[in-house]
Formats: sequence, structure tokens, C-alpha cells
Amino acid sequence: MKEIFEENIGLLIHDVARLLRVLYDRQMASIGLTRSQWWLLTYLFFKDGINQSELAILMDMEKAPLSRLLDRMEKKGWVIRKNENKDRRTKNIYLSETIKPLISSMRDKAAEYRSESLSILTDKDLNKLKAILQILKKDLTSKI
Repeated sequence: MKEIFEENIGLLIHDVARLLRVLYDRQMASIGLTRSQWWLLTYLFFKDGINQSELAILMDMEKAPLSRLLDRMEKKGWVIRKNENKDRRTKNIYLSETIKPLISSMRDKAAEYRSESLSILTDKDLNKLKAILQILKKDLTSKI
């Protein structure tokens, strides 16, 4: 049986995620953020104080590029790196007070964008989609 391109689940998930990112990039560009910046700020919004190694894993980034991104954001006064334990190599990353108004704007735009982007789904469909994606994520994560 020949697989139909438009029905390939891997391609569908990839394409929907890509389209959501591209459209969200446009929203964030209006407030002056690049994808890597809004991505990092979003992770820190939910996990403020995470250590740099854990952040690299979450963001699926190598440590060196993440370190350079953090250097740039630290210079802007957006993040703060702190050594908080005996191992001086381990640094925890925090959002600065300076960035909080921008994050507030970013979160507002994100909520508006999500609402618009997903408006074609009913609440029931959206909840079902979230539940299925969470199940898939949990299962796939356990295999890594």
C-alpha cells in the first residue's frame, strides 16, 4: 500500500510545528526578538533558575552556541548567570528584572497568537490534541 504524502504523520507534525514557529517569529519580530531569544526567554519564564546544562537539553542546543546566546542576552541585561553551588562550572540562569516587561508583552502576544492560530479547533478538539501530544511526548522522552 502506497503512503500518501499529505497523510504522513511525521510530515504533518513537522509542518504544523514549522508553520506555527514561522508565524510566531513574525509576532515576536514586532517586539524585536529573534527565534532563539524568544525560545530561551520562554523556557526561562517556565523554568527560571535552571542550570545551563539542563537548559541546553531542553532547547536541544549544544552548550557552546547556548553559551554564546546567553552571553549576548546577558550583555543586554536580560538574563543573569549565577554560580549557586560548590561546582563553579555549573551556572543557573535567571531572568533579570529588566526583561520582565518585554516578557509580559511576549506572553500577551503568544496568548493572542495561540488563540488565533488554534481558533478553528473546538475546546474539546484542542484538549484532545494536547492530551495525545503529551502522551506521545512522554513515551518518546522515555526512549531517549
